Amino acid sequence: MCTGKCARCLGLSLIPLSLICIVANALLLVPDGKTTWTKNHLSLQVWLMAGFIGGGLMVLCPGIAAVRAGGKGCCGAGCCGNRCRMLRSVFSSAFGMLGAIYCFSVSVTGLQVGPICLINDKWDYHFRETSGAYLSNDTLWDVCEEPPHVVPWNVTLFSLLAIASSLEIVLCGVQLVNASIGVVCGDCRKKGTSH
Repeated sequence: MCTGKCARCLGLSLIPLSLICIVANALLLVPDGKTTWTKNHLSLQVWLMAGFIGGGLMVLCPGIAAVRAGGKGCCGAGCCGNRCRMLRSVFSSAFGMLGAIYCFSVSVTGLQVGPICLINDKWDYHFRETSGAYLSNDTLWDVCEEPPHVVPWNVTLFSLLAIASSLEIVLCGVQLVNASIGVVCGDCRKKGTSH
């Protein structure tokens, strides 16, 4: 497969993943779909905005750069074409990988620590001591009085962020290698091929 076509496919995969991360992070800000608890009762991992910044914006940039690298380059088509855009995509992909790693790390920590919730008139990280064991014991999830359904809400969204960001790490890594090959070898497409 040509480096340009590969870059385009990878970019078109990274863009929806980054949008998924942005939406998931936005939903983490409103437990149970309500803004009632947003001000003081969200965990640190939610406020770190890893899905919005890391898995979202920091991956959206390399996704767009990869799609552009898959188009006709500034030097034309053929073996010497598209090297400038591929070089930009190398740096963008490394940047996106860092963002995806940040998102993955925060998401896994968010799953391990659990949400802040109210139990017996006390707001705290009540699941922190379980070291993530609460994830496999869903009977514990109902002990949180407020926000309602906060544990499944957080588990679902942080799991989605962890999965999406792990895919982003792989795709950014592949694009990093692909773009590096594209810088050295150029694009194998002939003149006259469409973007």
